[in-house]
Amino acid sequence: MLNKIILASKSKVRKKILDKHNIFCEVKPSFVDEDAVKESLISELASPEIISKNLAELKANKVSLNQKDLMVLGADSVIDLEGELISKPESREEALIILKKLNGKKHNLISSVCISKNGSMIWNYTDRAELTMKNFSEKDLEKYLNKISDDTLYAYNVYQIEGEGRNLFSNITGDENSIMGLPIKKIKEYLKNYQ
Repeated sequence: MLNKIILASKSKVRKKILDKHNIFCEVKPSFVDEDAVKESLISELASPEIISKNLAELKANKVSLNQKDLMVLGADSVIDLEGELISKPESREEALIILKKLNGKKHNLISSVCISKNGSMIWNYTDRAELTMKNFSEKDLEKYLNKISDDTLYAYNVYQIEGEGRNLFSNITGDENSIMGLPIKKIKEYLKNYQ
């Protein structure tokens, strides 16, 4: 199995997942303007899944342009709430607004990954998990947010599934690594068969 790649993301969680699965990666963030890309795609009525796929590919392609013959992994995760795209919060106030929107409802977390080489995609995969959030009072949601550090809050799409965030949900269907941002089983399968 090929076990060295470039990770086009500064996500500590994604790096940790790769490390845990013995895939050595060098981190080279893409610095793609995600907000501009999202706005453009939303104006074209793109679904959250298409937006996630596009961002993963853009990140991987951009970094791989300068990494001759090396494999570059780009990834993106979004929340799809009944067709509405919900991105990572940029403030605690925004995090509370997002949690209130998700409160008592089912949503999908979409994780897309793309592997590129020399500026072109050579493989991609998108996974979807379904999460049902329990009903909470606003005070409970504020208490939850107060327990979470800024680093955690801004890295995990509002909830940290392998920590405190698990208690927010009555039901979780799907791969936990995908929920954390990387469908590692599929990545390993691809790398194993790569010639």
